[in-house]
Amino acid sequence: MRIGEALIGEGYEVAHVDLIVGEKNGPVGMAFANSLSQLSVGHTPLLAVIRPNLITKPAALIIPKVTVREMEQAELIFGPAQAAVAKAIADAVEEGIVPTEEAENLVVIVSVFIHPKASNRDKIYYYNYGATKLALRRAMEGFPDVDTMLYEKDRSVHPFVGRKLTKLWDPPYLQIAIDLPDLEEVKSVLGKIPPSDHIIFEIGTPLVKRYGAEVILELRKERPDGFFVLDLKTLDTGNLEARMAADATANAVVVSGLAPIPTIVKAIKEAKKTGILSVVDMLNVSNPDSVLEKLEKEGVMPDVVELHRAIDVENKERPPWVKISEVKGSFNVLVAVAGGLRPENINQAINEGADILVVGRSITKARDVEGAVRRFLQYMKPDTDQFRIMTDF
Repeated sequence: MRIGEALIGEGYEVAHVDLIVGEKNGPVGMAFANSLSQLSVGHTPLLAVIRPNLITKPAALIIPKVTVREMEQAELIFGPAQAAVAKAIADAVEEGIVPTEEAENLVVIVSVFIHPKASNRDKIYYYNYGATKLALRRAMEGFPDVDTMLYEKDRSVHPFVGRKLTKLWDPPYLQIAIDLPDLEEVKSVLGKIPPSDHIIFEIGTPLVKRYGAEVILELRKERPDGFFVLDLKTLDTGNLEARMAADATANAVVVSGLAPIPTIVKAIKEAKKTGILSVVDMLNVSNPDSVLEKLEKEGVMPDVVELHRAIDVENKERPPWVKISEVKGSFNVLVAVAGGLRPENINQAINEGADILVVGRSITKARDVEGAVRRFLQYMKPDTDQFRIMTDF
């Protein structure tokens, strides 16, 4: 069995083809026969024909993805879409995409998308021809291979969703700590922050305490693709608060390194269960390595360790990045640093190995928020798709 997919075109006539290729005497052949003999209202299957009385080899069954409710839609399926799929399969055999000697042994099931508002028959024909041929080539060649899929999964943009960052795969990142307690002011700040793949947002404890965890849903209206870290500074009921963060669509939850080890363990496990990242904030923890060693003995480890120097002791303690090598030398975690970061010292923190640079009011209270962000962004990597072409793949 081989599986292929392709999307070509634009507007209501856009073609999206999913197909399966397999032997007649295998599971694809069985599905082919079942589909042809067991009709479904609005999704009537039809054979691909080059012209009436001339089916393709390999034989192909076209199944509409969208429920056909009107005769005008049916005419588009039985007309340009059917002809396009048939011609694409015939050309694929001629060009060697499908070996000629296998054409009689194989069958193809082609799922075709025709939007109810599609009307241009020429676009429907050429888009579906290209999509079918490309999907068939991909199926026969096994595209994509696993390595390509793994490389692209964090880089690619879905046309209806955008790019949703679910893990921090390309550090360093600038984490903007939003500890302002007024929601409207926060929205104003978010609107001034330039888009970047290397910016993530921390919903500070004051904002969470005032509006609750689901304030994230309000902020997603401003930044739908944003990666939001919910700073709950959890000290007890770790699994409960991690689940609250996940239910509110947070991408990561922060638990305090001062919490009991069982609390941290439960928070990390719940975060992993729900598909979000866990952050352990080492604010006021004198020996972060000791906490991490205890977690390691419990068989868990956070995704991020935050070395955090409090504002009130910035002039008394060493900068947090001086401890990065101690953590990274012993544990496989991302390291965030917070406290005293400025454009003039951020490069030093990065050189020490910081993966996440946490900056708060230097940005959120700046007169020129965008300018302040850009002064930090110059030390980050280029955006993921800055040098990519829209038609890649």
